[in-house]
Amino acid sequence: MAEASAASEAASTTAAPFRPVLLISAGASHSVALLSGNIVCSWGRGEDGQLGHGDAEDRLSPTQLSALDGHEIVSVTCGADHTTAYSESCMEVYSWGWGDFGRLGHGNSSDLFTPLPIKALHSLRVKQIACGDSHCLAVTVEGEVQSWGRNQNGQLGLGTTEDSLVPQKLQAFEGVSIKMVAAGAEHSVAVAEDGELYGWGWGRYGNLGLGDRNDRLIPEKVATVDISGGWRHTMAVTSDGKLYGWGWNKKVVQISCGWRHTLAVTERQNVFSWGRGTNGQLGHGESSDRNSPKIIEPLSLDGSKGQNIASSKYDPSSGKTWVSPSERYAVVPDDTVQGQTSVTGRGNGSEVSVPEGDVKRIRELRPALFATTQKAKDLRVQAENTCIDSGLMTRADDGSSVFQ
Repeated sequence: MAEASAASEAASTTAAPFRPVLLISAGASHSVALLSGNIVCSWGRGEDGQLGHGDAEDRLSPTQLSALDGHEIVSVTCGADHTTAYSESCMEVYSWGWGDFGRLGHGNSSDLFTPLPIKALHSLRVKQIACGDSHCLAVTVEGEVQSWGRNQNGQLGLGTTEDSLVPQKLQAFEGVSIKMVAAGAEHSVAVAEDGELYGWGWGRYGNLGLGDRNDRLIPEKVATVDISGGWRHTMAVTSDGKLYGWGWNKKVVQISCGWRHTLAVTERQNVFSWGRGTNGQLGHGESSDRNSPKIIEPLSLDGSKGQNIASSKYDPSSGKTWVSPSERYAVVPDDTVQGQTSVTGRGNGSEVSVPEGDVKRIRELRPALFATTQKAKDLRVQAENTCIDSGLMTRADDGSSVFQ
């Protein structure tokens, strides 16, 4: 009996095989990793559902996203406060998190706390997904580009400034096969199979590489040659749109930058993070900032604690996963004062600078979990009444509260 008990105990403590990190992605304040075996882990800020664990809780350490178990995920990408994943075998693109402006691609602006496939992309063979602050781009194997989400500066490349709640094909690339895309906060770039580089969207800081500060509503070819030197490395863009880099890289094979934190994977299969850690986005089991890289032990081959990763254990019947904007947000019309060119929203350590004339949903009344709980409803009503009494808000015809 004692021998059987000892054998059982030994089996329970046997370390699982190490799963190296294949892909990493950093959002504004959350992080996602794809491990071998199609395992997805997420950690950091979770108040908008961007972690996909079925709740709005932060996670201070990498946590397995159980809702995607068995879906054979091959890529993961973070937007600012939302996340996407792609299953090659299922030919499905999944999205979850903050849904404002249609960035999730499900035809509405509701938040989603667990992954859901985007119907408009079903059965498409996707080779790459890029997410900006509030918009997404997807490149198919055939070289076509789909875009959706926020479009106030033309970053979707559709020829308008109207948001798109569902993915739409970029007609501007008809006859052009796209190899890869990248998404900035409010601008986008693409590289064609022939090496040509294109830019579109917000161009105020010359970020499109087109020689001016103008926005572009459709992709425009970049003809400018550019070169830049860093501390110990150099990057150059040739006249045919090819990007080259050389210099010191210290055997880092992959890197991803969030708003204020960075993730890196080394050649030795170790994962490091540094920067802001307020919401646990560094994955060290704490909420402290880091001024230098620190190894994320549960994701690293040299981690002293071994690869012990908790699971979210999501139960689809446990509660509501959709939350509509009216339940969580106060809508702020254009509150830009004369002479002011941007609106800055501050709350819970976040800062958002948006272009002039933009309409932004400010998340002022966010509960700790779901806004549908009675306690959260009471808190929201109390906050709204206080704002109304003070003259900051008014009650609209449809019963919602809006700022004056």
